[in-house]
Amino acid sequence: ESILNSTKKVLNQSPEYTAFDPDVMMFINSALATLLQLIPGMTPVVITSADEVWADLGLPPDLLALVRTFVYLKSRSEFDPPSNSFLVDAMTKQITEYEWRINTMAEGAFT
Repeated sequence: ESILNSTKKVLNQSPEYTAFDPDVMMFINSALATLLQLIPGMTPVVITSADEVWADLGLPPDLLALVRTFVYLKSRSEFDPPSNSFLVDAMTKQITEYEWRINTMAEGAFT
């Protein structure tokens, strides 16, 4: 499944609508760069189109599930942040929790 298209879907963007693709790719790549620091065994991937897929990251399925949600949350927080400060705080806490969970799970997966 395409990393770009699946992230666009949760951002309420149609895969056919490409006007915001450069912005979305920038935020996805930022999230993936953070993940490279959290998951030493992850394969580096740079999103340049809809061709890159989640399997390219080389992660076990349980860790990949967390990574997908993390990428969505990070991309959403930068591309389309909530206007309510309570929701921004809640999203920030979710991101922090996912970072911790990913880091903890990655330690077990690649040791």
